[in-house]
Amino acid sequence: MTSTSTPTGSTPHFPVAIIGGGLSGLLLARVLIAGGTDATVFDLESGPEARTQGGMLDIHEETGQAALRTAGLYAAFRAKVHPGGEAVRVWNEKGTLVHEEPDTGDGDRPEIDRGDLRALLLASLPPHALRWNSKVTGARPLGAGRHEVTLADGTVFTTGLLVGADGAWSRVRPLLTPARPAYTGVSSSRSAAARASSPRHPEAAATIGGGLCFALGGGQGFLAHREPDGSLHIYGARRTPEAWLDAHDFSDSERTRALLLDAFADWAPPLRGLLDEAEHGFIPRRIHALPAGLTWDRVPGVTLLGDAAHLMSPFAGEGANLALADAADLGTALLAHPGDTEAALAAYEAVLFPRAAETAAMSAASLDMLFGEDPARRLVDMFTGAYDPQG
Repeated sequence: MTSTSTPTGSTPHFPVAIIGGGLSGLLLARVLIAGGTDATVFDLESGPEARTQGGMLDIHEETGQAALRTAGLYAAFRAKVHPGGEAVRVWNEKGTLVHEEPDTGDGDRPEIDRGDLRALLLASLPPHALRWNSKVTGARPLGAGRHEVTLADGTVFTTGLLVGADGAWSRVRPLLTPARPAYTGVSSSRSAAARASSPRHPEAAATIGGGLCFALGGGQGFLAHREPDGSLHIYGARRTPEAWLDAHDFSDSERTRALLLDAFADWAPPLRGLLDEAEHGFIPRRIHALPAGLTWDRVPGVTLLGDAAHLMSPFAGEGANLALADAADLGTALLAHPGDTEAALAAYEAVLFPRAAETAAMSAASLDMLFGEDPARRLVDMFTGAYDPQG
């Protein structure tokens, strides 16, 4: 399948238009193009280096890793894995280390930097498959499964299959459902410190360890990790009403630091000190989620992937893995039903809906566990098999 050529002045047509150049959109394009089907990714950023891509991801064997195998990228992924990244520490708010697991090298959830994974996916695609500076402002059905898409610069194109891989505030989702993300009651602030080897950060490095670190208590906590380059990324998260967030200006990093230090005033000094170690300001984030179990009626010629389909809180570590699995499943279904897009979409959504519902429920339960009563103990029980967040 190739792009339809059009005479000068007529509307361009793309057989498969993927809106969003995140992990799911790029992996879907990779699977389709490797299988001989043309696909084009439209992304609102100016280019692949327009912004940083966040922190570490643990890639699960049954979802993310399986998807990378489907895309023929598993070996390249393994080459980018962070050695030592599966180490885990859990602290309570009193500063007691209640659990520690080393990275033995034989775990099934290896860690990779999100930016490295995205770069790997980008490198697997031909340049003509990527359209940067392409912010979608609207889309409308034309009938027979075709859609017209409008970009911010006024460009209009048509497509035979419109795929919304455009995240939490998807412009494609309204074609399928009126559902919108809702605030979960938890917000986070992300920051970073210098490399752990820096003499400026010995306490933070000692607290966080070599991989992932949790410090939890009283409806708030820290989640931190060490990056492959040795830098330390720190997330402060807490249950708080939106009114509290609306009342404060987070653009001033020092005022934000003081605000957070006050919120963690009763915490042990080494944990509270993680806020002092942060060098690069604080990026606030209200954590939203779509309704667990969200479905929609089959609409010809359009579907969703990743956060656009099932946005959930990050506290189960499943979002990126599901996004990759969605992409692999949709790509496989389309290649298995050449010429019958609707059969492919029906097959894909039959897998998408129950898997997303189960995982969204698990994610919501994990949020309640981490920001509920006695969270450090309950998290340790989960790690050791003594606690089921869904039970």
